[in-house]
Amino acid sequence: MKKKSHYDEPIMVSSHDIHLDGDYAKWIAEVKHRYRSAQVKAAVKVNAEKLLFNWQLGRDLVQKKAEERWGSGVVEQVSLDLRREFPNESGFSTRNLWYMKQWFLFYFTEDDLSFLHRLGAEIQKLENQHSAKLYHVGREIQDEKMHQLGAEFPLPFALVPWRHHVEIITKCKSIDEALFYMGKTIEQGLSRDALINCIKANLYEHHGKIANYFSDHMPALQCKLIQEVLKENYDFGFATVEHEIYDEDEMEAALTRNVTDLLLEMGTGFAFIGKQKEIIVGGRSRKIDILFYHIRLRCFIACELKDKPFEPEFAGKLNFYVNAVDELLKEPDDNPTIGLLICSDMNKTEVQWSFKGIETPIGVATYNNIRIKEMLPTKEQLKERMELLQKEMKKTKMLMNKNN
Repeated sequence: MKKKSHYDEPIMVSSHDIHLDGDYAKWIAEVKHRYRSAQVKAAVKVNAEKLLFNWQLGRDLVQKKAEERWGSGVVEQVSLDLRREFPNESGFSTRNLWYMKQWFLFYFTEDDLSFLHRLGAEIQKLENQHSAKLYHVGREIQDEKMHQLGAEFPLPFALVPWRHHVEIITKCKSIDEALFYMGKTIEQGLSRDALINCIKANLYEHHGKIANYFSDHMPALQCKLIQEVLKENYDFGFATVEHEIYDEDEMEAALTRNVTDLLLEMGTGFAFIGKQKEIIVGGRSRKIDILFYHIRLRCFIACELKDKPFEPEFAGKLNFYVNAVDELLKEPDDNPTIGLLICSDMNKTEVQWSFKGIETPIGVATYNNIRIKEMLPTKEQLKERMELLQKEMKKTKMLMNKNN
């Protein structure tokens, strides 16, 4: 006779008759970590395999000269055949197949397949930056197909979702620009919408071009990191002010109303410390517009906002704030504080002369796209418009009667 199991009788599952200690907590934490790791690996593997399939199909359409060989409608026919065979699978639309071909041709040409020769340094840079992620990808998709295509399908491509690839190849003008946005996607885990916003803001062109005075006073490596972090221009399109002519207080309030949007525009690594951070020196109170801390740079960033073009006197004030933060907030393990001045416009010669002789690291950037709130008309304005409308209607009626 079969012995009854503990679970043969109906029971309500609950935590009972157990003693939880430190060993259990450590073990269950390890189990959770292993499962999360398994989830990530599974998702990476599925994404990589699908991308590899898309790449191969795009390659086949190009190398087999499919349209020339089987007719101009062959892509539509391939789409029909694949959808008929795999009715529950998405991604086989005619449009998507054209994107696969375009993806392959963006990096290759029919006559030049020397992809790695042309892009070896750039691809190697991506691989070096994200070696840990690529190690796991490589382990998950090491099969015969990938081995055969190893040199043709670079592993960094597997870390970027398909729809991101489509946005990149349809909006970028060069391979260098495409690799830049690919790297940003991998590094920052950009959503598709965030990637589109980066491309619209032309981050590639502005990247690393901020007017700055870092190089003379900082180690080369840290200077390079700062230039990668700070932008030449900030898109403040997420902020809305009440009036067409606004002051710095109104602009600051609009920017900090939604700190999440502000941090997304500033970039990865920025932590919001506060606005109007008060500093008292010599009995006088002064306030820094916005104070950030950057995790990667390991330093404070004192940010001053100006609703007008750059003026030379801005340099001395920001220099004071940078030194004050170094003296009052900076810990021994922190790097020197950076000053960031964001104004509506600037002349680079004025900026250069203003900061000449100042040893604190300071960058100057511009902003655009702050929105003006659409104000509803007042009661008086509505009354005036109604009176004008009535007059126009009366005139129209008189003309119609006259014509009749």
